Amino acid sequence: MTSDERYASAIGRTECTRASLDAGPADRLTAALDYADPAFSDGDVLPHAWHWLYFHAMPRASLLSADGRGASGGLMPPFPGLARMWAGGSFTFLAPLRIGETIERRSQLASITEKSGRSGPLVVTRIEHDYAGPTGSCVRERQEIVLRQPTGYSGAADGERATTQPSWSREIIPDEVLLFCFSALTYNPHRIHYDLRYATEAEGYPGLLVQGPLTCVLLLDLIRRSLPDRPLAAFEYRAMRPLICGRALALKGAATADSVEVWAEDDRGLVAMRGRASFA
Repeated sequence: MTSDERYASAIGRTECTRASLDAGPADRLTAALDYADPAFSDGDVLPHAWHWLYFHAMPRASLLSADGRGASGGLMPPFPGLARMWAGGSFTFLAPLRIGETIERRSQLASITEKSGRSGPLVVTRIEHDYAGPTGSCVRERQEIVLRQPTGYSGAADGERATTQPSWSREIIPDEVLLFCFSALTYNPHRIHYDLRYATEAEGYPGLLVQGPLTCVLLLDLIRRSLPDRPLAAFEYRAMRPLICGRALALKGAATADSVEVWAEDDRGLVAMRGRASFA
């Protein structure tokens, strides 16, 4: 039986949610990222990917798995015993999302594919979102979630180094406070981001893990602050290795005439996330 046959009843499942883009969550993320920006007001453009502050799954605590994730219900079918990882995704930017607007998100479980990875069998799910405001579709998003056996962390494989010379860079050291604030703002109860004992003893990581969406937000913010007058048409990103709390994280980027490449490097100089954007 193929994965398409096994999960036929779930593939194509849709749901629709609404959220008001009030200024509070965006102002709180601004503070958590230590930006000295003015407060948001109605009509201001919401930075790319900051819509993750507003559309949350909020399962009852009794439905969560031991790692804080894996709730049953919603778009995803149950995957008992499997650990979830955010692997990557993409955006198409059609129009700005603005503070003060009510946005409708229509989501669909597009595919479920079984694969073999370095750590054993994997299930790769793709979810597609369309965010629509008063004038129609504003952002189309694809998310890839990987589910795997919780075998514990055995050390990150040797990675790759960037070959592009960066035009701009920024270094931060993500600490426990930033990870806690980002998990709270995105309603992410996954324990590997805030429970050090769980992350090290149960999962075997050397420390708390930096959230993949946080790294993506930081890469998009690097573009926004380095090229403020160049609106983006699309962005695609891929997580490649874990980033550990308390260790240096370097954000780097370089632009060509029609696109920009960005990447995040860990404290060893290895690429942990890579992204590419095209200009509008």
